[in-house]
Amino acid sequence: MAVFVYAENINGVYKKAAFEAVSYAKAIADQKGDTVTAVSINPTDSPDLLYKYGATNVINVKDEGLKNFSAKAYAQAVNEVANADIIVFPHTTDASSVAPMLAVQKNYSLITNAIAAPESLSPFQVKRRAFSGKGFMHAKAEGEGVIVTVSQNAFGVKENPVSGSEEVKNLAVANEDTKVLSHEQSSGKLDLKEAEIVVSAGRGMKGPENWGVIEDLANTLGAATACSKPVSDIGWRPHTEHVGQTGKAIAPNLYIAVGISGAIQHLAGVNSSKTIVVINSDPEAPFFKSADYGVVGDALQIVPALNEKIKAFKG
Repeated sequence: MAVFVYAENINGVYKKAAFEAVSYAKAIADQKGDTVTAVSINPTDSPDLLYKYGATNVINVKDEGLKNFSAKAYAQAVNEVANADIIVFPHTTDASSVAPMLAVQKNYSLITNAIAAPESLSPFQVKRRAFSGKGFMHAKAEGEGVIVTVSQNAFGVKENPVSGSEEVKNLAVANEDTKVLSHEQSSGKLDLKEAEIVVSAGRGMKGPENWGVIEDLANTLGAATACSKPVSDIGWRPHTEHVGQTGKAIAPNLYIAVGISGAIQHLAGVNSSKTIVVINSDPEAPFFKSADYGVVGDALQIVPALNEKIKAFKG
């Protein structure tokens, strides 16, 4: 039986998280000696993008009623086509709300935030993040089937090209419980959860007028920008940039924290970062205890100087 994977798209365009989920499903399929079937709802991107990462079959679900996202309706649509005992989802905001509903519909086990390929398939056992990213656990599924969500930037996107085929499924899934009144989507910026480099700042920047140095550094590095909760609360930055326990949990390869003290609530959302660099004028800032590299000094002097050095190095 093929390993199924939910390939998430936004307005028809596949997300990086979809490629990571397909890569993960391919690793499981190789363990099983089987193939990967990807399921996506109303995609416009070419299925070739999924073949590239190991999906032998792509099921293109066409349903005009699913133009607006609904977790329950999306779960029902996936349930109608995903006849497998292992189904992989990316651990994105939308997919993480579809996966548990599908688990209930199928009566499958659910394991979230997996960070490595399964240790065994029978029973299904995998390492996952726990306690808001402060620890790890080895979760075991004992049901007939399992749905697993893959933590972003944990397993990685791995090319594994195969010859594939696409099947179009026309569905008409009823979505009577909820009605979407409006849909707003940010554009022009990197998705924080998918970004491999994030430059984040806090109240140590002293005011929103100083944020230009943060954005300049982010542009030089090809990074996303983020902020601490107090900064978004007082309106210096939009809430979409808030990372932490009550904001977005991220796991970039590099997290640069500027003028952020490092309260436990903030750390809970960023401590899965592979490398953490802290810039702060207070040598006693708690964040230094969690940092891989630390710089003590005035951010308004250090960040522009760092930016110029990186530009020179890249040049």
